[in-house]
Amino acid sequence: MDSLSPVMLGFLGSLIAGSMTAVGAIPVLFGRVPSRGTRDMSLGFAAGVMLSASFFSLIIPALDAAGLQYQSAAAPAAIVCVAILLGMGAVALMNEKLPHEHFKLGREGPEAVALRRVWLFIIAITIHNFPEGLAVGVGFGAHGLSGGMPLAIGIGLQNVPEGLAVAVALLGEGYPRWRAWGIAALTGLVEPVGGLLGAGVIVLSQPLLPWGLAFAAGAMLYVISHEIIPETHRSGHQNKATLGLSIGLVLMLFLDVWLG
Repeated sequence: MDSLSPVMLGFLGSLIAGSMTAVGAIPVLFGRVPSRGTRDMSLGFAAGVMLSASFFSLIIPALDAAGLQYQSAAAPAAIVCVAILLGMGAVALMNEKLPHEHFKLGREGPEAVALRRVWLFIIAITIHNFPEGLAVGVGFGAHGLSGGMPLAIGIGLQNVPEGLAVAVALLGEGYPRWRAWGIAALTGLVEPVGGLLGAGVIVLSQPLLPWGLAFAAGAMLYVISHEIIPETHRSGHQNKATLGLSIGLVLMLFLDVWLG
């Protein structure tokens, strides 16, 4: 692994992390679908991992990197704040502009609305998998194995409940098991694209390091607030979701300190 370039490490790390969506969706192939409360707790765990990774693996290193480039005490904080907002804005723009119509059925009737909602959820998962891959790639591009490994493991772990959530949503709408699993698996394959881009940008231009780290953090923070937490609270399982978030946050913190 040490002989691989940071760009290749970023690509492979984000590919493995993205592939965990397929692993998470495996239970639907055997008809073993966890309860809604368990799924919400798992998605809460995913939010906790992303929240911890955003701060401890991305924002704090971004501040450190900016501090080495600028003598002013205010400049590093300003750069990181602007980059976080840019990352959030970029995902918000993707969320706004990405087409959502994926069915030939009309919009009338509750079934058509339900189908559209399922695909909106799937598209949301796909959209936020890109910044996750970006974060992994930036981590490897910035600090090699020590910077990228905690992120790759953490993102991979939180992709498991997301893959299950997508597959279960499709299964509930009557999709065959293998097709539901296949679509869930495909949602993770956007991550290596983000990983390749993130690692490549950082390797080509070190001055962009604090910008890239904070941008990736902002993108993930938007997803946490806009997609994951509202989904986990929609069915009245707030306590379980918060428990999952707490476990995910401290586990990612431990991994970052231990492996980083």
